[in-house]
Amino acid sequence: MVKKNKNQNLYSTSSFYPASFLLCKGLRLIDIDRTNPHRCEFIFEDSPEREEWLQSFNFAEEDAPKVLVDARKLINAIKTLKERLYQDR
Repeated sequence: MVKKNKNQNLYSTSSFYPASFLLCKGLRLIDIDRTNPHRCEFIFEDSPEREEWLQSFNFAEEDAPKVLVDARKLINAIKTLKERLYQDR
């Protein structure tokens, strides 16, 4: 789901691992929307490449170059999202 603001395009997802992947790819995490008590939304600054990255993440063959990321980047992205999720709780 793409949310538009006057000044920028935003993309939000409630899926944790795709959000981690997007963080690895360089999308900037803007905020986490906690208005729904059962499911948080990760809000990113959108990018023209985002749609292609998610398409590859969801449907590319195993070991496809488009979905390979540095393991350290992925671990850091997961840690970052978890830290942000649980801060202020």
